Parts: sequence; structure tokens; C-alpha cells
Amino acid sequence: MSEQDTEQIAAFVAKRCVPGTVIALDGDLGAGKTRFSQALAKELGVSDVVNSPTFTIIKEYEGDKLPFYHMDVYRISMNEADDLGLDEYFFGDGVSVVEWSSIITPLLPTQYLHLFIQYEGETERVIRITAYGEPYVSWVNEWKRSGMA
Repeated sequence: MSEQDTEQIAAFVAKRCVPGTVIALDGDLGAGKTRFSQALAKELGVSDVVNSPTFTIIKEYEGDKLPFYHMDVYRISMNEADDLGLDEYFFGDGVSVVEWSSIITPLLPTQYLHLFIQYEGETERVIRITAYGEPYVSWVNEWKRSGMA
């Protein structure tokens, strides 16, 4: 997949986002997790510059459609993450995107969309999408039926 394909997936997901949407991202450094986050934020109407929250852990943005909560848990432990009160974001009124989500899988809600982005070269990525519960299963099925998958 190209960067344009990543943006297309982000646009598809953004159109379906509702308060409490949780998107978990994993993949190697430089695979495109932040690029996906930026594209999703743009589609949600975020006008601010969205960059990796590696050192701040959580960045909050106001979008035209929904608030956007961008998280990067790469540098924290499970115990530290547990102390952050992530449930307030996950079950709040915005869209939560968690980079390096596999570090905190037990803290994620039971329903979320997981994207694993694999680096396949300078301009090529493979994105594996897994849905955990509704509405995400429906989203993935709709994506497959659309012919864009």
C-alpha cells in the first residue's frame, strides 16, 4: 500500500467515527503509524499540526467533527499506562488513537479497531486490519465489500 492508500483507509475510518472510537496501531518504527494518525485527524477536521506524542504520551486536539486523542505508549510501562486514566479517553466523547498499542493491550476496551502497519520499502506498506467487536467488524466487512480492500 502507498501513502495514498493509507490516507484512503483513514478517510474511510473517519467517516464512521463516533464518540468512543478506539483505534490501536502497531508496527515497526517508521512504518506509518503517525502518518495514519495525521490523515485520520485531518479527516476529523483537526487543523493543528499532528505529530508523534512520544514524549508527552497523550496529545488532545479539537476537530470539527470530534475531539482527537493521539497517544504514544512506546516509552511507558503497563503500570504507568494504567495510572494515566486511559478509560476516560477510550469511553469519552472523542476518537482515541493509540500508537504501540500492543504494549497496553490489557488496558484497551474489548471493542476496538487494530491496524498493524508493516514496512515493505521506502514507499510501500502492508496494513493488516483486525476488528474487535462492533461497530468495527461491520466497518471491516463494509471495507471488504467496497472493493477498496
